[in-house]
Amino acid sequence: MTNKPRGTLYLGVTADLVRRVSEHKQLTGRSFTAHYNLDKLVWFEQFDHIDLAIQHETSLKRWLRAWKIDLVEKANPGWRDLFEDIYPTSFSDEA
Repeated sequence: MTNKPRGTLYLGVTADLVRRVSEHKQLTGRSFTAHYNLDKLVWFEQFDHIDLAIQHETSLKRWLRAWKIDLVEKANPGWRDLFEDIYPTSFSDEA
């Protein structure tokens, strides 16, 4: 999560990405993401097992900031908010 390209970065693990990103977008609570207005999903990875996701998160948190920025920019060079890719806000009528 971030607030702008190359802005403040937040990294976390969840079993429900849509729910968790929605919470961040609503800036609920007194969290780090609410404090820095981090409301854009710019990168994510999916894992079959939560223990592997936690292990990977722990590793990424040790990375230098420049490496994290490079990781985002390789997958998402425009720093586009990817939330609509995982949860489209408009659906076509299939009646």
